[in-house]
Amino acid sequence: MQFLQLIISGVAQGCIYGLIALGFVLIYKATETVSFAQGDLMMLGAFAGLAGMTFMGFAYWIAVPSAIVAMALFGVLLERVVIRPILGQPAFSIVMLTIGIGYVARGVITMVPNIGTETHALPVPYKDQAWKVGALVLNVEQMVVIGSTACLSLLLFAMFKYSKLGVAMQASSQNQLAAYYMGIPVQRFNGLVWGLASAVAAIAGLLLAPITFVHANMGFIGLKAFPAAVVGGFGSLPGAIVGGLIIGIVESLSGFYLPDGFKDTAAYIVVLIMLVVKPNGLFGEKLRKKV
Repeated sequence: MQFLQLIISGVAQGCIYGLIALGFVLIYKATETVSFAQGDLMMLGAFAGLAGMTFMGFAYWIAVPSAIVAMALFGVLLERVVIRPILGQPAFSIVMLTIGIGYVARGVITMVPNIGTETHALPVPYKDQAWKVGALVLNVEQMVVIGSTACLSLLLFAMFKYSKLGVAMQASSQNQLAAYYMGIPVQRFNGLVWGLASAVAAIAGLLLAPITFVHANMGFIGLKAFPAAVVGGFGSLPGAIVGGLIIGIVESLSGFYLPDGFKDTAAYIVVLIMLVVKPNGLFGEKLRKKV
């Protein structure tokens, strides 16, 4: 029973990693660059939800969608103003820019008086609740994380599979030049991808906040989500979720059964093993180039 509790806890944590990894994969597929600002976008989403509930007096069911929509618009604006002007530059330049965006986001939040330097609890209606299933105790906060991740994954699958917008996004991510010649507005779709990635990051932050509280440094969890994207395959959306679950479960089990310190390194050990055994990740595509 204790082992099962650890698995459930690991799955819940892995869902958070997977949602942040989804942002990595979405942006990589659209622009072939890696955004290291995803963790900090998650942090901004959590603070947006906190501001809506505590300072604006919104109900939970209004504050959460409002924060997600606000972060989606912020992502579109960020791509248009900051990212788009340097597209075409070396990938290293864009990576450094996204790292800088993360530092700026943390700095701006930290400078807000009485907010940025404190730790806050997100007042959700299911706080500290539990379900008992026989001898098994299920934390409602973890169940909400798992259920929300499953629903969001199904929605994204349906969007990319059946909607014209999703099909156009896939076409743009596979070959931007060919998509442009077929009449797809590639630049506009890049902005939409950044907006979608920011919205997913905000959802991750709002789900994580009731468990770990809201603070300016909560975005560092993105360092654990990056291994999840690598394990699942950096070009695969399902792989991001599966990689997150693997990292979360391994981290949960190693934190309980292994000596102190192994929990923090478990994710990177899994990445090293994956790079040796299957460098493209579990769901990664094999790329071949003629020379």
